[in-house]
Amino acid sequence: MSAHIESALGLLREAAALAPAAFSTSFGAEDMVVLDLIRHYDIPIDVFTLDTGRLPEETYALMQRVEQVYGRCFETFYPDSAAVQALVRERGINGFYESVENRKACCAVRKVEPLKRALNGRRAWVTGLRVQQAASRAQLAARARDEAFGIEKFNPLHDWSEQQVWEYIRGRDVPYNALHDRHYPSIGCAPCTRAIAQGEDIRAGRWWWENPETKECGLHGHRTAAIPVRVAA
Repeated sequence: MSAHIESALGLLREAAALAPAAFSTSFGAEDMVVLDLIRHYDIPIDVFTLDTGRLPEETYALMQRVEQVYGRCFETFYPDSAAVQALVRERGINGFYESVENRKACCAVRKVEPLKRALNGRRAWVTGLRVQQAASRAQLAARARDEAFGIEKFNPLHDWSEQQVWEYIRGRDVPYNALHDRHYPSIGCAPCTRAIAQGEDIRAGRWWWENPETKECGLHGHRTAAIPVRVAA
């Protein structure tokens, strides 16, 4: 077993030891690696996803495929319907294109509030974040205290390269979103995601009308305190 897989497993088991622990997945490439590790090595971490109501059809197809491969292994959380109605009434159905404020308000309703419900009562939160994904994630640690949610946050793939992610997916025949084959390295809601050109940053297709420094949805943009951990070399 390679060192980076051993390291990821070490972090996952450390998170599981802080039960109850949960992994939040959007079914991107990195998240599929983490899901496969959890299921293949039978690590006791619950899995959930956030359905914003505006996901690409390819993401829903992958969710169905995941259930076929791994069984009914994840819970889905949805935004509050009254909050969505108020958001659309006040800012418009696609108001997020008009300003960063509007876009973050949309993310707050469709992502952040459901995430708070999903993490309620949890002691550990696992993600598929990597340092190389975005400028806003340059200081990403293996483990950190998320002060906003009051929870220990684990990023088992924090130091993985994109090549290592795809080597794992190809090597274990892990299902993945069909949009990745159409030059979508990062996939979120359909109106806020586009394909990228060769040589563009891998997050260039997310909220492409904004500056790189603002490209977080509120799920992972909070202040965190890094915690030193000992994982396999």
